[in-house]
Amino acid sequence: MTLEIVERAPAKINLALHVTGHRDDGYHMLDSLVTFAAFGDELVFRPADDLTLALEGPEAGSLSNTDNLVLRAAHELRDALADKKRITRPGASIKLHKNLPVSSGVGGGSADAAATLRGLMRLWDAQIDDTQLAKLALSLGADVPMCLTSRPSHISGIGEEIAPVNLPVFDMVLINPRQAVSTPDVFKKLDRKNNASMSRLPKTSTCTDWTSWLDMQRNDLQAPATNLAPEILDCLEALRRENNCLLARMSGSGATCFGIYESAASAEAAAQSLRTAHPDWWVVATRSISWSSPS
Repeated sequence: MTLEIVERAPAKINLALHVTGHRDDGYHMLDSLVTFAAFGDELVFRPADDLTLALEGPEAGSLSNTDNLVLRAAHELRDALADKKRITRPGASIKLHKNLPVSSGVGGGSADAAATLRGLMRLWDAQIDDTQLAKLALSLGADVPMCLTSRPSHISGIGEEIAPVNLPVFDMVLINPRQAVSTPDVFKKLDRKNNASMSRLPKTSTCTDWTSWLDMQRNDLQAPATNLAPEILDCLEALRRENNCLLARMSGSGATCFGIYESAASAEAAAQSLRTAHPDWWVVATRSISWSSPS
């Protein structure tokens, strides 16, 4: 029987994202609260003589199977392992089932890269020390380190400082108006790059308390993103109009927005209503992943 490794790549949701500084190397300093959704991409890894990537799924149409962050992550990991003479298999056949929209603010590419690192280490039965793995992940993108664990976290620095947070499970709706937004362009439109940090995280486990706290926080990229893609405002207004919406905000640099609802039934009802009203939008009802059950 052929060995097969399956790794999920959950969507990353920035519940709050404060931009607190700008470094000379171009990276921005962040103070962010991140959770991950049960919905995401899926990658399958099988032994092979070389590294290849096959694409499938409803959101795969705009991707390249040669110029892709998944393949870059695979090559970078293989090179790092080869330097240490730890690798036992030289290649892999990788299949990416793409469910998340591209350039949508939910870390799809970063989640895929992180899943590639996890999956290939399992496939190749390889070990790499945590410091080297974290450095490799960061070299692939600021969001990749947090996607390695895909657990609720308080993120600081440029994305490499990660502290676990015990968040409740949120019933959510994710929507995207089918408008790709360039992250560098959003940061260029940011008026202030030295904003206040988030307030102290609440010591509570209830969804209501957390959403009340979140309502007082921000996504500093939301305003510049809506200048580039006004459809984001339509998404936020549509989420808020649905019954039992506790919070609506843009994730990351957009254009995907999320709504937190009182229950799974409320989230599913909202998603059905939004699909009917906006058949051209990407709409998904999901739940966030808890710390105790990251998979």
